[in-house]
Amino acid sequence: MEASFNDKHYELVVACKQGDRQSQFKLYNLYAKAMYNTALRIVQDEAEAADVLQEAFIDAFTRLDSFRQESTFGLWIKQIVINKSISTLRKRKLQLQSLEEGDEIAEEEIEENDIELKVGAIKDAIRKLPDGYRLVLTLYLLEGYDHEEIAHILRISEATSRSQFLRGKRKLLDYLVN
Repeated sequence: MEASFNDKHYELVVACKQGDRQSQFKLYNLYAKAMYNTALRIVQDEAEAADVLQEAFIDAFTRLDSFRQESTFGLWIKQIVINKSISTLRKRKLQLQSLEEGDEIAEEEIEENDIELKVGAIKDAIRKLPDGYRLVLTLYLLEGYDHEEIAHILRISEATSRSQFLRGKRKLLDYLVN
């Protein structure tokens, strides 16, 4: 089987399919940190993100025979991580909230020249967003999905994805200004 694109880890995946545990360990080490960060951005809890990461890799290595290598392993495992993260949120009864509902806002001052403070403020503001807003914003801005893909992943309409994004962006800006 040959890949129709350049997956630099193609040989490792082939070795994993043949049961090579060393190759599994190498693949895990190559992708674990990035996949953990992806899960953490979605679930917003370190322990849950670690659980999602472990479950995703167990699932991936268990189902490796079904991976046809039509995409890179990285893209495939990322989709598994995102789906497992969303499932975790659903278990917490994900509620897509309207603009009027929300959390109290703690005021923070953002100094113009202090980049670390700005990054910290943005991360804090993102954490304050309701799950629905945060999830759509994360998938769109940080993971690079478009609204059609987000709608499919979250089982919502494309219009809902767009409105959640716009409302989330507005609320995020409010958090940052106040």
